[in-house]
Order: sequence, then C-alpha cells, then structure tokens
Amino acid sequence: MKKKVLIITYYWPPAGGPGVQRWLKFVKYLPEFAIDPVVFIPENPTYPIKDEQLQNEVSSNLEIIKFPINEPYKFAKMFSKDKTQQMSAGLITNHKKQTFLEKILLWVRGNVFIPDARIGWVNPSINYLKSYIETHHIDTVITTGPPHSVHLIGLGLKKILPIRWIADFRDPWTSIGYHKELKLSAKAAEQHKFLEKRVLTQADEIIVTSPTTKKEFEQITNQPIQVITNGYDVEYVEKRPLDNKFSLAHIGSLLSERNPRVLWKALRELVKEDEQFAKDFELKLVGKVSSDVIDAIEEFKLTPYLNNMGYVSHKEALIQQRTSQVLLLIEIDSYLTKGIIPGKLYEYMAAERPILGIGPEDADFAYILKSTNAGVFCQYDEKDVIKEHLLNYYRLFKDNNLKVYAMGLQYYSRKKLTEKLAEIIKKSV
Repeated sequence: MKKKVLIITYYWPPAGGPGVQRWLKFVKYLPEFAIDPVVFIPENPTYPIKDEQLQNEVSSNLEIIKFPINEPYKFAKMFSKDKTQQMSAGLITNHKKQTFLEKILLWVRGNVFIPDARIGWVNPSINYLKSYIETHHIDTVITTGPPHSVHLIGLGLKKILPIRWIADFRDPWTSIGYHKELKLSAKAAEQHKFLEKRVLTQADEIIVTSPTTKKEFEQITNQPIQVITNGYDVEYVEKRPLDNKFSLAHIGSLLSERNPRVLWKALRELVKEDEQFAKDFELKLVGKVSSDVIDAIEEFKLTPYLNNMGYVSHKEALIQQRTSQVLLLIEIDSYLTKGIIPGKLYEYMAAERPILGIGPEDADFAYILKSTNAGVFCQYDEKDVIKEHLLNYYRLFKDNNLKVYAMGLQYYSRKKLTEKLAEIIKKSV
C-alpha cells in the first residue's frame, strides 16, 4: 500500500520559472517509490510568469487540492502593473535607479507582509487542511518555500495535529540575496529572524539544496537537515543544430545584482581586440532580464551582439541550452550567495555544452562544475581569467571541437534525487 503525503506549494503549473520545477518532478517520480502525493496549491495565484506547457507534465491521476488566496499584488497593480510584476518575479531595480513608487512598494512588501505577500493564505489554509488531514489519515506534510509563508502553514498544522512535518527550502530565508533590498525596519528584520527560527526548530526534518545552506541552518537548529539538490530530468528535446555564431547564452532571469560587469568588460575587450571574434560572437539572453543588465550591456557597447529573447517556455529553454555554444551561469557576488546553486546548472550539465560559471569565492556550484568536469568557474575579480577561458572556448569553436565531457551526472537525475526524498518521507510516523 502506498503511503500518502501532503505537499503544500505555492508554485505549480501554469507557473513558469525554476520555482515550479523541483516539486513538479518530485511528484512525478514519488509513486515509483510507493508514495502517493497529494498537492495543495492556491486556486487563483498571481504568478509573475506562466508556462502553459508545463501543465502537460502533471499526471491526470494526481490529486490536487486548490484553495483560494488573496494577494496584495492584485491591488498594487492598480498603481504600476509593470513594477509590481517585476517585484513579484524578483527583478528589483538597483536602489540608485528606483522610483519613489518602487521604494514605497518595496517597503510595504518587506515591512507589512512578513514573511512575504502570501501571508494571507496561511490561516485559511491551516483551517481547511486540518479537516482534510484528519479525514484522510495523513501523517506526513511537506512544505516548500519560497514563498516562506508556506512554511507557516506547516508550522500551524504541526501545532494542532500529530503529523510529521518536513520543510523544504529551495532558497535560504533571511540570507537570500534580495532580502536586504526590502528596506526592512529593525522590527521587521527581527520578525523575519523569529519566524525563520520557529520553522527551523519546529519542523521534524529540513531539506535544503546546498551544503552551505545546511551549515547556515545548523547554527539555528538541532533538527536533522538533509541536502537534496535540484536536478535534471531525462526528457525528449527537439533536435536542432548548434548555433552558427559563437553564442554565449544565459538561460533564466538576470537580476540587477546578478549583473556581471566583469564579464561585459572582458567581452568588450575581446570584440575590440579580435575582429573575427566580433564577427562570430553573439550574446544570447533567454528569460527575464533587469533593465540594469541591459544598461550595462549598452554601456560596454555590446548591444550590437545582443540577442535578447525574453521569457520562453521551459521546452524552448531546453532547446536553447542544447543549441548554444557556451552556457553562462551567474550568481551574485556576495558571501550570502555561496550556498545558492542555480537550478539551471543541472539542466545545463544535461545539455552537454560547456559552462562558464561566475560567482563568489567558495560558491557551492563551483565544486559541482569542477567535480563533474562540466565547465569552468571564475570569481568577479578574475577578468583576465574569464577572458582566457572565453578565448579557449572560441578557439575550440573555430576548430569545430567545442565539446564537454562531463561525468557523474547520474547522481543529479530527478529520479535519483526523488529516491533520496522517498527515504526521508518513509521515516515518518
């Protein structure tokens, strides 16, 4: 008999972006490990980006519970639809360029809606799920955040029911890159810390996506913490030839702080120094891109080489990963982001194209790049090293020999990772 487990998540198809992928894939494979998932999601969410094709990946046999949610983003759109949508997607404008309205919206987001704008979903969901859990004899509940208000649903259920609660953190809470941009008052910052500690100390088990986040949380709680990274799925991708250009591609959102000026400078020097490189080069951005990033590209006179494709479906993103010559993996230059392993890394590795990673010192994803031989890693103060790697990749491209020979990728397959998750779930009461 399969064990039934309740999974509470905000992001679910038709939501697009990386937030939906982790549990969409876990749910896909859990039945193969004798676990029957039930998914609880908002009925009328305000998703910043949508990918309708992802709904095709949801099994018709999956039980999905939908419950209404009231979100302030709908009200905020009355003032500025574009700014509200950017904020919801995490695209926060550089503080020097923020309008007065943006500053107000950020202050309200950080100080009124704690921990986030989905806080209004918490108590109604707890009241609804109490009856469902008792009626269906569910003993294990999993919450996944961000948004971290979802974890407060788990916290509330744990108080009133004899359940085992597993809290899955796809990203950190108070140490995540954009947290300091929310213009938090001292009282609000303290409240975030308080809620974070309550979740980490009351959950029966905690799952994180990186070793650094595990170390960070171990300073707060004695509860068991497991690392289950994101991964890649084995799926059919339409065959297309590699780009004719020497395409350097970033797939996914490029935030204001994830703006690698060191890379733009290196590329500017290369196109000035090498006429043939300039003729062959293409900078391909696939996904939501901050205006600060576009401004920096223009500043370094790289706009003639830019192919800004905007947001595309996940299916098309996979195709772009496989047809690009080199894939860019960028993380914010901060010690706070050492533990952030971009979910796209694993799909990049499965695409079998060389990866150029740029991030902070001792970044967790640097180890994965090196250990799998999937690409190279550079820090933000290594402009000449970045330039050298780009030239090396370019020479291989000209020789029709730009390939990558990665190893050990099987450990990051979604099915293998779900097996580890299933072992954690089966430990429950």
